[in-house]
Amino acid sequence: MRLHLALALATLTSSALASSALTSGALISSAWADEVEDAHRQALQGRDSYWNCLAREYSPDHIKTMSAQDFTADIAAACPSERQNFRVTLMDYLSMQHPDAEAGAHLSTANRAIQLAQKDIVTAFTRHKAAPN
Repeated sequence: MRLHLALALATLTSSALASSALTSGALISSAWADEVEDAHRQALQGRDSYWNCLAREYSPDHIKTMSAQDFTADIAAACPSERQNFRVTLMDYLSMQHPDAEAGAHLSTANRAIQLAQKDIVTAFTRHKAAPN
């Protein structure tokens, strides 16, 4: 009788621990998913802030008076705080998505995203300058 009671208690305890571990795992997974989603949202906000800042540089005054080379240099130096915020938030998100990636991979990806944003605004500028009035 004692053996049956001990086995029943052990089974019950084991079952409760397994259930608790599954619940804890689900909570941790849910919390992690929330953190990843929050990091994604922040990266998107950083991107939008940077793009909006670059768009402000693309003003009619710049279009009329600057050469493409000068505008490219201006864009490369424009919006330093927005650019850095975008870089950091994107790297945070990428490190959550791909924690096993090599150290410089996320920085390279973030820098490439910044380069592409700059390239897009310069391309728009160049096309506008080349268009007939």
